[in-house]
Amino acid sequence: MGEGTVVTGAKGFVFLAGNTATTDDYEPFKKGGGAVGDAAAQWRNILTNIKSDLEELGTSLDHLIKLTFFVKGPFPSGGVLSSPNFRQDVMDEFFAQHCPKHCSYNNPPPSELIGVAALAHPDLVAEIVAVAALPD
Repeated sequence: MGEGTVVTGAKGFVFLAGNTATTDDYEPFKKGGGAVGDAAAQWRNILTNIKSDLEELGTSLDHLIKLTFFVKGPFPSGGVLSSPNFRQDVMDEFFAQHCPKHCSYNNPPPSELIGVAALAHPDLVAEIVAVAALPD
């Protein structure tokens, strides 16, 4: 996880909160199908939506400043990193394709990883908050 981000010359910021693998009616996408119970599919969907939202708002993954991850248990070893719902592999795969500088083995933006007992819908396993700069 990244240590810090210095922002200079930005004309503003974009705050994306409550990013989950849901459709417009807030049901998990592919209800009864691939996403329910599939942490990797949910992470891919969330990251794709974040990329799309950032681009729609005039910025991109390149300008990410901070990420916060909320991950639903279980936590077999007691820590959030032990949860099968935390998918660093999916994030690295996604960023390798769309923004390599943010892979965990490069220099990702600072982030927080928070374990939770539940999210807004019982079938959701992850939620991501993203903050990005608006470039000049």
